[in-house]
Amino acid sequence: MDIRQEQCPLDSRPRGAALAVTLVAALWVLAACSAGPTRSHSSPQPRTSGTSGTSGTSGTSGTSGTSDASAPPRSSPAWLLTRSAASQLIADPAVRAKLQGALVYEILRPRQQRLVGITAKPVVTFASATALEDAVTGGRLPAGTYGVLYDPEAWSFTPVAEQRDPVQAATRAAAVAHAHGLRLIVAPALNLTTVLAPGRQQPRWRAFLDLNLVARLAAVADIVEIQAQSLERDTAAYTAFVRAATSQASAANPRVIMLAGLSTNPPGAPVDGQQLTAAIRATRSMVDGYWLNIPGQGPRCPTCNPPRPDIAIQILQSLP
Repeated sequence: MDIRQEQCPLDSRPRGAALAVTLVAALWVLAACSAGPTRSHSSPQPRTSGTSGTSGTSGTSGTSGTSDASAPPRSSPAWLLTRSAASQLIADPAVRAKLQGALVYEILRPRQQRLVGITAKPVVTFASATALEDAVTGGRLPAGTYGVLYDPEAWSFTPVAEQRDPVQAATRAAAVAHAHGLRLIVAPALNLTTVLAPGRQQPRWRAFLDLNLVARLAAVADIVEIQAQSLERDTAAYTAFVRAATSQASAANPRVIMLAGLSTNPPGAPVDGQQLTAAIRATRSMVDGYWLNIPGQGPRCPTCNPPRPDIAIQILQSLP
């Protein structure tokens, strides 16, 4: 660090006093430099070599250094939103203005076009690493795609082989994504424990942590999303899980961007805006942002309650 100090005239005070003041000032500056933030809130760079950073061979763009440098400061959380959720949120003028001042990742399904009316980094989602690889290498992503999201879960949309070894699948996905100048987001579901650690009697989130899965995925991914939404009714449990998972990930990859999951209408008892806001306030210093999900009822969430965009709007309106 370049430490610059104003110098007083030599004859204005005794040499001993000048040296003492200089020494104290230097020590103060060094102490200030040694204190760092709890997490870095910068956009990730793909960990690869030999790529230009301007466009991938699949015809995608949006990975240039200028796009990351122009991102707003991360004083507010980053938001990972599906196209459907984003369209419902920007219908509220105040929320639309707030999202325009934040970093937003817009999740698109394959062949889905990005939403008009919001500035966001488009991310195409896949539940299968094989499907992700095929889409990227086949040049089937929309122009301007920022990254790809791999969402392995214990469900019919993720191949059984990938459920049994999601780290190996994510490693393949990362290699393909980075070779084409794309970021990789990995969002492992807690229900993977039913495949990887069947018969465990402990809570699912504790079994998930025991597998050290977050750390192993963070070692290859640019962004990891912790699917913590099933714990959002219990702020203490939500916080404990996010803290432990983030610690695992940061130890494996200090540069990884961490997001935590929230849902306005998860399966089970209904939730309210106060519960989700409490979860955010308890974990804001631990993560870079949140996947704020407003799931629709369907094959991917057959037991979800009816969508509640009003809860998401309430949350965003209440945050600074």
